[in-house]
Amino acid sequence: MPNERSKFYAWNLGLPIAIALAIFVVFDLTSLDEVISNWLYYPNHEFPFGHNRLFENLTHRWPRIIPDLTGEAAIIGSILSFIWPLLKPGRDDRLLTALERLRIAPLLRFTARHRRDFLFIVVSFAVITGMIHFFKSHTSIYCPVETTLYGGTMEKKEWFENFRLFHEAGPGRCWPGGHASGGFTMVALYFVARRYQWRHARAILYASMVLGAIYGTTRVLQGWHFMSHTFWAGVIVWISALLTALAFYGWRQLAPSTEATPSAFAAVAR
Repeated sequence: MPNERSKFYAWNLGLPIAIALAIFVVFDLTSLDEVISNWLYYPNHEFPFGHNRLFENLTHRWPRIIPDLTGEAAIIGSILSFIWPLLKPGRDDRLLTALERLRIAPLLRFTARHRRDFLFIVVSFAVITGMIHFFKSHTSIYCPVETTLYGGTMEKKEWFENFRLFHEAGPGRCWPGGHASGGFTMVALYFVARRYQWRHARAILYASMVLGAIYGTTRVLQGWHFMSHTFWAGVIVWISALLTALAFYGWRQLAPSTEATPSAFAAVAR
């Protein structure tokens, strides 16, 4: 058991912390962010897709449907989960029969069984959003196109130079990447999968990271973020989701190996 616990925390807490340290050293203590953005900005003195409306729709507006629908489905599932336990045989036989005929009863039973999972997704999305907004307002970092480096009027600063713990640091709202965090929020599903020891849990984690990275990179191409903003968003989202999962499930439900029971997640469908 101690070994399982150590492995769980090493992977789900130690790894994102190690990634955070790497980002800090590789990006925040160097000019790598500027090197990447300069390569995109020059020689035309504009970012490749900065004013492309189709690119904006394809990469910024429409992709929001993935985390938005996931969150909305979790909210609906949470609400529905309270209905089935209220129905009693004998007292509500007619209603129960009607629900069975309409094939609504299986859905209500499913949501009731997995109420905690639906609520976890709702709360984790809220916590993640709150943490991203906290860091945005308490660092007041401006986007590349808003800085003097790329035609703007504001000075470029690193987040740690401007961080204020107890009050807002200013009007800047560019660090960490908000759009990238929308893709990274899907990591909440990874912790649900871990609870059921699904062998594809890590695949969900990797897919969430790739989705967030794609979301964030498209904003780099538009000049609305530096590359490190995306990576920092991933770290903050991962740790926020982890802490929320621990509050909902405890480490014992999350720590068992996801490789040992390939069909365990089938319980979700029952």
